[in-house]
Amino acid sequence: MSLVETVWLEKNSDKVKIIDCSWHLPSTKRNSHEEYNNGHVPNAIFFDLDKNSNQNIDLPHMLPDKNKWEKIVSSMGISLEDKIVIYDNSDLISSCRCWYNFIYFGHNPKLVSVLNGGLKKWKLEKKILTKNLPKIKISNYIAVEKKELVKNKSEIDENIFNKTFDLVDARSKGRFEGHDPEPRKNTKSGSIPNSFCLPYKYLINNEDNTFKNTKEIIKIFNENVELNFETNVVFSCGSGVTAAVLALAYSLINNKYVPSIYDGSWAEYGKIK
Repeated sequence: MSLVETVWLEKNSDKVKIIDCSWHLPSTKRNSHEEYNNGHVPNAIFFDLDKNSNQNIDLPHMLPDKNKWEKIVSSMGISLEDKIVIYDNSDLISSCRCWYNFIYFGHNPKLVSVLNGGLKKWKLEKKILTKNLPKIKISNYIAVEKKELVKNKSEIDENIFNKTFDLVDARSKGRFEGHDPEPRKNTKSGSIPNSFCLPYKYLINNEDNTFKNTKEIIKIFNENVELNFETNVVFSCGSGVTAAVLALAYSLINNKYVPSIYDGSWAEYGKIK
């Protein structure tokens, strides 16, 4: 159950751990933590996507090491047995990246879900918001890395020639084709050879940030990628965030798929040296 609906969460909020993983591009000048403090879903814990990443590398949002992840999740009071629901207040659907992180570090995929429509839909339905911070009892979270779910640059380079997996890029067509500039400095325009482009926004309903239904998602994938329900698919984007949106969408139409992402994405591959 990769997605849960707002009605379900409202009824089951006391049975799950709720995470607010809102994140915004620096250019928006929005502060996701301040927004959380000004109103969030009751009992939601804030997850800082930047701080909870690898701070020892000059690439954004890279996965932290196992020990750091265990400390992060333990400080949130989450155990391996907990059902987790993640939402965001971001146009980038950043909750999907947190969903991927938990699966990568061994949380049962059946116990990790994204709130369909996130805070945008929650607000549209005039559901309760609070400024109260949840009381957290520190846990002892034990992670198990699924290293096969992340690709590095060497594997991406090798795949250009041996094609052991399909690589799908979530960036816009303009950025993928090199017509539009990249938002990050020192990053060239263009895309990884032999990769496909499926902009993540194709899969999202603009009016409430929900995912399109499965029939529409199948149609969109077939029109842009033609994957034929393969499982050897890897997703990429600008910095590893919206790649997870495609991964979650694909899991909705292929129940055998486990999310696999090129973590460095174009921030690494397109970096000007």
